[in-house]
Order: sequence, then structure tokens, then C-alpha cells
Amino acid sequence: MLRKISVILFSFFIFSFKLSAQINPNPAMKITFPASDALLVTADLYFVNDTLPYMILCHQAGYSRGEYLETAVKFCRLGYNCIAIDQRCGNEVNGVKNETAALAIQKKKETTYLDAEKDILAAIDYAYNKNGKKIFLVGSSYSASLVLKIAATNKKISAAMAFSPGEYFGTKLKLKDAIANLSVPIFITSTKEEATDVAVLISDVKSKTKKQFIPSSKGVHGSSCLWKNYPDYQDYWLAILIFIKQIR
Repeated sequence: MLRKISVILFSFFIFSFKLSAQINPNPAMKITFPASDALLVTADLYFVNDTLPYMILCHQAGYSRGEYLETAVKFCRLGYNCIAIDQRCGNEVNGVKNETAALAIQKKKETTYLDAEKDILAAIDYAYNKNGKKIFLVGSSYSASLVLKIAATNKKISAAMAFSPGEYFGTKLKLKDAIANLSVPIFITSTKEEATDVAVLISDVKSKTKKQFIPSSKGVHGSSCLWKNYPDYQDYWLAILIFIKQIR
């Protein structure tokens, strides 16, 4: 019965957003832009029009911008231009190779999780310079943690969505402390097993709009929980739709 209610609500919200937006994004276009250390960052641009804000999509460890092949278009239909980036820490997923990571190795750049922050910051500047609208930042696993870190201090961010964030940086960074003053709206989710640690991680966050979604099933790590081949992906999407509706 709960599953049937979830599907009905999901369909209702999708219909509502389609009525309000009627958005059809252009096919993905590969773009590049430089990070602060001159490394060229590769990304896929899903462009709708200049009136919409940008959403930057960041992948998990071992992955590439291909993590968002299925989901970027759906985010566009919620009213965003989307940029799915290759961070220098990653490899390949869904048949898409991480070109930034390959170039970083070739150029002998450092490729730790924290080094990938440069690539996300470059994407923020690139998108913000397009139309001056604040950025909706999305991260997955280690990049979810970077997204929260950046959103705590970067004035170009309007909201953040973090899939399975955690203390991934060892002694180099205590994320819980770094995000305590985060004030923009945030949406956080994870697997059910990760949920307790995630709740502790964001417990000091000062944002007035702080939503943690915990799946009823075991869930999936990272943003791949939104892929339609995973159980309960609609539950995750419904929670996201409600959050976006709330912050509009």
C-alpha cells in the first residue's frame, strides 16, 4: 500500500513540474574549462536556456560524468541547466571515461579527493559567469562531502544536494566542523546503513532548510540511487521533488 502511495505521489509531482516548466533540454555537449592549477576539466553541458540557474553534478570515486547520463536530463526538467563534470579523482562509469582524471595523471597532478575541489570550484565559476545566477551544487560520495564544504563558504551557491557524504578525508579535514556554519538549503540522503553517521555529520549545520531522506529499504550509495534500475529509486526522487518545490 505504501509503495502504491509513493508511486502516485511521484507521478503527481512529476506532472506538476512538467506543467510548470515544459522543459526539453538540448542534447549533452562536451565542454572544457580550466581549474585554478590550469588542468583542463571536461564536462557535459545539458543546456535549456539562459533564464534558468545551473546545477553542477559531481560524481563519486572511481566514476566519471557518466554517473549522470540518465539523471541530468531529469534535473533539467525540474528547471535547471546542468553541468556534469569529470573530477580529477575518478575513472569510468556507464561507458564514459573520466577525461579530467586521465589528463591529471598525464600532467602529473595530484588526484586526491581534496584535490578534486579545484575542479568543482572551476565548474562553479564557469556556470556562474554564464548568467550570474547562483548554483545548485550536487555531489555523490566523496564529492558530496566536497559539495557541503564548498556550500558552507561559497557565496555563489544557492542550495546543495549530497548523496552519501562522509568523513572521507582522514586527518586532512574534519568535515563536520567545516560545515557547521552552512546556511543554504541542503538535501542529504544515503543508504539506510549510512543514515546514522550522516545525521551526526550534519547535526551542527545551521541551515533552516535541512532535509535528510532515509530510504525504507537498504538504499544505494551515491547518486546512483536515482537510476531507475535500482529498487525504490522513485522514493528518492519524490523526496528530491518535494525539497526543490520547498526551496523555489
